[in-house]
Amino acid sequence: MCGIIGLVGHTEVAASLYDGLTVLQHRGQDAAGIATADGNVLRVQKGSGLVSEVFDEPKMRLLTGRIGIAHCRYPTAGSAGSDEAQPFYVNSPYGIALAHNGNLINTENLRREVFEQDRRNVNTQSDSEVLLNVMAHELSQQEDLTPEAVFDAVAGVHKRCRGGYAILSVVLGLGLVAFRDPHGIRPLVLGRRETGNGPEYAIASESVAFDLLGFTRVRDVMPGEAIVITEKGELHARQCAPQSEHAPCIFEYVYFARPDSMIENVSVHKARMRMGMKLGQKILRLRPDHDIDSVIPIPDSSRDAALEVANAIGVKYREGFVKNRYVGRTFIMPGQSERVKSVRRKLNPIHLEFRNRVVLLVDDSIVRGTTSRQIVQMAREAGAKKVYLASAAPPVRYPNIYGIDMPAANELVAHGRTEDEVQELLGCDWLIYQDLDDLKWAVSEGNDALTGFDDSCFTGRYVTGVEDGYLDRLQAARSDESKKRPR
Repeated sequence: MCGIIGLVGHTEVAASLYDGLTVLQHRGQDAAGIATADGNVLRVQKGSGLVSEVFDEPKMRLLTGRIGIAHCRYPTAGSAGSDEAQPFYVNSPYGIALAHNGNLINTENLRREVFEQDRRNVNTQSDSEVLLNVMAHELSQQEDLTPEAVFDAVAGVHKRCRGGYAILSVVLGLGLVAFRDPHGIRPLVLGRRETGNGPEYAIASESVAFDLLGFTRVRDVMPGEAIVITEKGELHARQCAPQSEHAPCIFEYVYFARPDSMIENVSVHKARMRMGMKLGQKILRLRPDHDIDSVIPIPDSSRDAALEVANAIGVKYREGFVKNRYVGRTFIMPGQSERVKSVRRKLNPIHLEFRNRVVLLVDDSIVRGTTSRQIVQMAREAGAKKVYLASAAPPVRYPNIYGIDMPAANELVAHGRTEDEVQELLGCDWLIYQDLDDLKWAVSEGNDALTGFDDSCFTGRYVTGVEDGYLDRLQAARSDESKKRPR
């Protein structure tokens, strides 16, 4: 789950790309990169670390040009801090840089095709570099370099690539290219800003990047659609893949996206509030005579839901944990040992809010259970009489194969276990999960056109289909244990 942003402006774009990337930092903390087009020269700077750590003034001065893309990396493949920082680039044809959010599920077959049929070489283990070479080959088969030729090339990419992907690319001599997988699993949003010299365009993972830069959100890039914005600022769009089941990732609304973003014309903030309302209603159905004294969110992404839970069940909302903002998001750290070490560095309880109280802790989701188990223990140590735990999402029982780091079923606390068994493992006095239908309602209520989602981590249903043995191979390649091995 990475953050991507692209700009076509009338002046230098590097500083704006940097600013936009800092707003998307929550989507990936492993590496960052920027690529700009300056005439016929492609300039790329990237490295491991946060955006502020990768870029300094000398590097930024090298990134000249009015067109560019930027990426912050969340590692689902390879090892953290490896050479897989994006954007990737190739020199032929034309010179192409590409940034990718998502995951392909037929990478190994594509890797063989790229080498044996396309006669191109891939240097890393990243599926993003494979995708770049597929795009480069498809573009090389076109007779000229026009928006229509790019659309035909993207249609070829869709035919060959399977999975969830949102792509931004700079093609020298043409401009910015953006496209999204046929199911629209990964988000991509178009923005526009009016200037005295004409419109400027931005495309990003989340609309929140536009707020900082003064762009207005226009619309989501449609599933299977490609957009070309030329060097002259002309926007061209075409549907490049047959209509498929529209299935945006529902976990974006649960955890990944910022609450001040709009995705698929739905406010993430409002969706999370509706999650809390439904969760509160479920609590009242199950225990109308509950003994909860206060509702405490596990910061940050559960605050909207927790507040509405408190309103629904008629008890006080209290902030019970202070977050150290200099520790990264625990879920997107690359290995289990890092997550374990970070929980107590990240959160500290306010003892007065727990002492002699029955507290309901609300989290956005429970994935591996590592964080939840430690937080429940922290609440007990702070003096709570009872500790209840509520999840704004249903039990996560299955791997995610479209770009979220849930590859190994045996690392998921709810996989193969009943809710009572999970409750015992987490050490809480009562565990409450959101119902899937209520979660879907909470998100789709903002947009009647949303009739389906990628909810595979809850249901095990994969909209792209999965080949036999794929999940086992994914687990072997991307488990926490595999990430410790040198590559």
